[in-house]
Amino acid sequence: MYLSSHKDPATAEQLMRSRYTAFCHGKIDYLMITLHPSKRKPSDRSELAKSIKNTEWLNLTIINISQGKKNDSTGYVEFEAVYKINQQPGQLHERSKFIKTEGKWFYVDGQFLPGLIPKPSEPCWCGSGKKFKQCHK
Repeated sequence: MYLSSHKDPATAEQLMRSRYTAFCHGKIDYLMITLHPSKRKPSDRSELAKSIKNTEWLNLTIINISQGKKNDSTGYVEFEAVYKINQQPGQLHERSKFIKTEGKWFYVDGQFLPGLIPKPSEPCWCGSGKKFKQCHK
């Protein structure tokens, strides 16, 4: 719905989730129009194309949301996304900043955080199906 531009996300979380979906499906135009205009660079489109071509996104977990509701003008969404590049798993843990300008939410930037480490008896973050203690040490 959001990727086809029929409706704009009403919250920062909705924009975060729709941008993740856009990364999964290679929707570069959507990623560009939802990036705040002050943050756009001429090289963004080609960098996104390279990243999308080499990355398989596997899972998104929203960890925390601060502000970013319909009536807010700023919002933060902390998330963890699991991906594979060349069959090697990785995780992106970020606290993203969003602002609403003229009634529309935009991604501004993100603060990278250390990857989350599950308890030894919990499933591994990489999606292998193994317990963490048996997968990544």
